[in-house]
Amino acid sequence: MELPLNPNPPLDPPTPNRAQPAYWVGPRHLAGDDGRLYDAIADTLAGLGWTSLTIVRGRQEPDEAPEDRQVLRSTVLHISPDNRRWAQWVLPDEPFHLGGLPIAWQVCAREDVTTPLAQWSAYFTPDVPGEVLVDFLLALDARDRPTASFTGPEVVLDAVTAHGWLRDVDQPDAGATDPTFTSHLSLGEVPPLIQDADLRALTGEADEAGPAGWQAWAEPVLGAPCLWAVSFSAGVPHDLVAAFAVAVSSTAPVLRRVLPESTRDQLLRVPAS
Repeated sequence: MELPLNPNPPLDPPTPNRAQPAYWVGPRHLAGDDGRLYDAIADTLAGLGWTSLTIVRGRQEPDEAPEDRQVLRSTVLHISPDNRRWAQWVLPDEPFHLGGLPIAWQVCAREDVTTPLAQWSAYFTPDVPGEVLVDFLLALDARDRPTASFTGPEVVLDAVTAHGWLRDVDQPDAGATDPTFTSHLSLGEVPPLIQDADLRALTGEADEAGPAGWQAWAEPVLGAPCLWAVSFSAGVPHDLVAAFAVAVSSTAPVLRRVLPESTRDQLLRVPAS
């Protein structure tokens, strides 16, 4: 059964203790999400006028009290005023993993409301800096046509190299990394389960490469688990990926109270007081 509206708050990470000291930290791409990835994005979307709904799916046996219902799935859906773009907080469901990490936010868009299917999708795991996802969503919200592509992939690489990132030696037209070689951006094969309306992703032969999409990830220590991962399906316009790239490679410090354990020793910190 489905309940389209639920008065209970979403299942998001606990808000960090506000008594903790605050620091300006960098580099941004290793700073984590401060434990506020839901709040930061939800507040931004509310400010843009997006509507939010909590959808709960559960199982209820005959004669079972409502409070005993087994909740199978819960997600928070944010919808733009024109109904052509939406963002889902799906972390409580953990529908699938990216880079060994559960998906936290899924962002989708369609050209018009006559089709229920998304033209493209983008996926963000926990510890993606909230500022980065906010900038991506602001760029998406500002677009009149959320699925139209006006530029080529070069704009994405130009965005990060302008902030000091280095082009991939083997694939200079399709990849870049930060100067410490911990975070990466690559245009290539899209991981399984990434949703896109490009029919080539469904009709291609097994030995043929499908449409390419942008992938990004932070791997603080080579061979160790990723800090975060992001996947853009092939249909995401390159200029929207560039908005993400500008934000993730920015040299501007970010305010943090909660630091990722895996990058704590790699961050520069200055007390915010």
